[in-house]
Amino acid sequence: MRERQTHRDRLRAQEFEAFVAGAGGRLLHTATLLTAEPAAPAATGVRAERLLCAALARTYAEWDRLRGEDPYDRTRQELAVRFAREAWRHRRPLGGVLDRLAPLERLVLVLRLYEEVGEDQAAALLGLPPDRIRAVCDRSVAAMRSGARGAFGVAR
Repeated sequence: MRERQTHRDRLRAQEFEAFVAGAGGRLLHTATLLTAEPAAPAATGVRAERLLCAALARTYAEWDRLRGEDPYDRTRQELAVRFAREAWRHRRPLGGVLDRLAPLERLVLVLRLYEEVGEDQAAALLGLPPDRIRAVCDRSVAAMRSGARGAFGVAR
């Protein structure tokens, strides 16, 4: 019995490692966008790494119950939830590209445009109506465009 459990744990760990090897880079980039940490080489992305590690730990803990569910979607959902909790507790400007946005605007923008999550799915994930998601996304895009114009002195 113990050998069977050990074998099952080993297979579970191998499956999870393969998932992280395939999706880890994109998930880390998503976490970096959410935390608005600068993309400069000197930036270590400590908050993003911590956020991703916590989300991956939760995904691994629920790995056996994820049968039929996409682990990437589950980890992305956990990232969003953990970011939302952290963002409303601590608001510190970091100087990243999306730093000028409020946490909700950043979360909606990353989910909708970077992660390509549908409007209805983002609304369900965040517990907001789809029209609110659409409005926040439009406002975020407008803020980024106006900030880009001001930063580069070019009107689009």
